[in-house]
Amino acid sequence: MGSVPLNAPVVAIAVHVASTGYWLAASDGAVFGFGNALFSGSMGGMPLNAPVVGMAVDRATSGYWLVAADGGVFAFDAPFFGSTGGTHLNAPVVGVAAATNGEGYSFVARDGGMFCFGSAAFLGSMVGTQVNAPMVGMTST
Repeated sequence: MGSVPLNAPVVAIAVHVASTGYWLAASDGAVFGFGNALFSGSMGGMPLNAPVVGMAVDRATSGYWLVAADGGVFAFDAPFFGSTGGTHLNAPVVGVAAATNGEGYSFVARDGGMFCFGSAAFLGSMVGTQVNAPMVGMTST
């Protein structure tokens, strides 16, 4: 995308399930697919309540989820398991990761709060714990 003018900065990258391509997501919800990472839709050009901050891939469908800073989730060729859009959060969401079995997703807020949907296991959070710096993202294992 180096020579292409963008409406908003790229904030996330996600690798295709077969590692044969990848997607880039911009904060305005635009999605760009490369290699075998097919474009399944985006929020580009749509009004958002908060900027997109992360992207994760559904291993079952090769679709993807975008998550916004308010916890709103946008599913493209991937099942919707829930979101915190419209819910007051103590800190903005900063990252998302797919559940290891592909049946859900989790996201993390800047204060370490964890939000799990579908079969994504909640294993605790850092809310109320003194940390040296805010959370900035997350990944699957």
